[in-house]
Amino acid sequence: MVGAKTLGGWGVLVTRPAGQAESLCRLIESAGGRAIHFPTIAIEPTQSAQAAALLSESWDLIYFVSPNAVEQALALGADGTWPRVKWVAAVGRGTARALEAAGRAPDLVPSTRYDSESLLAMPELADMRDQRVLIVRGAGGRELFAQTIRERGAEVFFAEVYRRVRPAVDPAPLIARWREEVQLALATSDEVLINLVELIGEKGRAQLLATPLVVIAERTAQTARALGFATVRVAERAEDSAILDSLIELARGDSG
Repeated sequence: MVGAKTLGGWGVLVTRPAGQAESLCRLIESAGGRAIHFPTIAIEPTQSAQAAALLSESWDLIYFVSPNAVEQALALGADGTWPRVKWVAAVGRGTARALEAAGRAPDLVPSTRYDSESLLAMPELADMRDQRVLIVRGAGGRELFAQTIRERGAEVFFAEVYRRVRPAVDPAPLIARWREEVQLALATSDEVLINLVELIGEKGRAQLLATPLVVIAERTAQTARALGFATVRVAERAEDSAILDSLIELARGDSG
């Protein structure tokens, strides 16, 4: 049992990509935990000429699905003020901050849960007849937003500006010290979670599945339970502070 508002020295496996985990790791450390960074996804630019051309066109709506989408769009030479775009949408606050830093704060950001479902619920997107929409994403992203917005009358295009790959990493050192060092884990997407299970492999599978897990979407929770995780908690929001709250709740023995 640990203190009600601290992690009491517990180790937290942070699976975010390199370069995207620092703020959460600092938050875990400030709450008395030990952040163990084990990225299960790496981000690679597509360097797509087609995506670059699409980003320079005029759009009624351009939707960025992640901070990675913003970063890689800018790397392709896009103007971060988006002068030829009527509305700019962001999936959540992290993406919104990236857009604002690039030169234009987004016009549409969900105020509750940060996902495509929440964005689609915004009244501004209820009628999309004759609207041209560009979705800026990684290769092979979710289709829900595109499918729904098409049904509402929009013409939809994709600028796939990055791809997600599984890192080449030796899990043996982590598995060897798991019982002593890893008390909690987190996964911020289905792909992150599945890669984690596959990277750990059979040798560490039992220990991993017994480790309480925090996720940020119910669909990922369902994936985790199907894989055999014994304890899964869905954070209230996709923000670092909400993830930390869920970690602390698990650490103090509140499995929900």
